[in-house]
Amino acid sequence: MSNDSDQLNQPPSWQAATPAIPKKEGWEREVLEKLAFATIKEQRARRRWGIFFKFTTLLLIAFALWTSFGPSVSDMENVGPHTALIKIEGTIEAKGAGDAETVISALTKAYADPGSVGLILQINSPGGSPVQAGIINDEITRLRKKYPKKPLYVVVNEICASGGYYIASAADRIYVNKASIVGSIGVLMDGFGFTGTMEKLGVERRLLTAGENKGFLDPFSPQTEKQKEYAQGMLNEIHQQFIDVVRTGRGKRLKETPEIFSGLFWSGAKSVELGLADGFGTVESVARDEFKATNIVDYTQREGLSDRVLRKFGAAAGESAVKSFAAQTAPSLK
Repeated sequence: MSNDSDQLNQPPSWQAATPAIPKKEGWEREVLEKLAFATIKEQRARRRWGIFFKFTTLLLIAFALWTSFGPSVSDMENVGPHTALIKIEGTIEAKGAGDAETVISALTKAYADPGSVGLILQINSPGGSPVQAGIINDEITRLRKKYPKKPLYVVVNEICASGGYYIASAADRIYVNKASIVGSIGVLMDGFGFTGTMEKLGVERRLLTAGENKGFLDPFSPQTEKQKEYAQGMLNEIHQQFIDVVRTGRGKRLKETPEIFSGLFWSGAKSVELGLADGFGTVESVARDEFKATNIVDYTQREGLSDRVLRKFGAAAGESAVKSFAAQTAPSLK
């Protein structure tokens, strides 16, 4: 029995045959060194990527500064006979793409350049402020008289409606695409009324004013018939100003119908039939066929870097809030 128990207590033959592997002295130090080297390598990689991104950022800032403050059209040497191009993109409003000050600055430089043989005002706008559109229209009329040998033609892109057409009507000619949207000669004033909702929610409006009409068109107060009549009279007045501008600009070319000043809009092809436009064309075709100057120089004034940064980070948030409130009650050519 003792022999059998001794055999059971002995390790298997394969274990007995395997020699013991001695532990390498200092293995802890080797592992720590590997970890340390890996950490250093990772830190170096992070540092290199950090330098790369910082360098790239500096390059982008330098490029933005160069585009914002680099040589403008007026600073360049005379490029010879050319067609001057000014673009109006988007809503016509103060401090926007269709801001009167910005557009007029570009028009003035283009007219004053001795190399420009004619101007193309490319418009792609649904409308906007009647004030900004009116200022641009008046300035185009003045500049056309000052530079009678330099024609100004409008080329419509996708849309030239309401305030956009208010501006276009001051041009010598208007060219469109057959599918462009043209017209919308009308004025609107929109907003919201919350009086019914407030009554259901049990909310009381506490508005104190000094002056009978100081709370005129307040969205949280009931609208009276007197206020509606006054607002409609003001809209009719601005609408008549719009009509007069179009009649003056288009003259006998305009084929008036009962709907021409109703606020409707038409395709480019129909606008040519109605005399709202003169023909079909693009910037390139007008420069080539009308001005005989295929060299096109863009005079459009673009937003500077500082303005973009301020707009991006919301430096004008307070001003935007005030403008959004005022926009609810301001007449609009849209």
